[in-house]
Amino acid sequence: MRTSLLVAAFALAVLGGCKSKTDTAAADNTAQNKRDNATAPTADKAVDGKSDLDITQKVRKAVMDDGSLGTNAHNCKIVVQDGKVSLVGPVASAAESTKVQQIAATVVGDANVINKLEVTN
Repeated sequence: MRTSLLVAAFALAVLGGCKSKTDTAAADNTAQNKRDNATAPTADKAVDGKSDLDITQKVRKAVMDDGSLGTNAHNCKIVVQDGKVSLVGPVASAAESTKVQQIAATVVGDANVINKLEVTN
């Protein structure tokens, strides 16, 4: 009897822990990337000048160092061409969008920041 209960409890635990493929949202963002690539500069099109690379590095480091930002904001696309910073990708809130834009503006000035961040909530 005790063995039967243990086997039944184990089976329920295993089956209860399984999720069907329809329970979770797809992690594939290919469609969003295609859309973004068509409407904004992309890293593969960026100029490889030292100045643009330095700007990219400074903005990325400042964004990553800001602990108030979420994962999406930390992972937004930062593309620099001729000293202009384009920000692309999803962020959790308008406040995050503004914060990332302000971070970039501290490096290149507000007039040189193009904010195409998309608020998802």
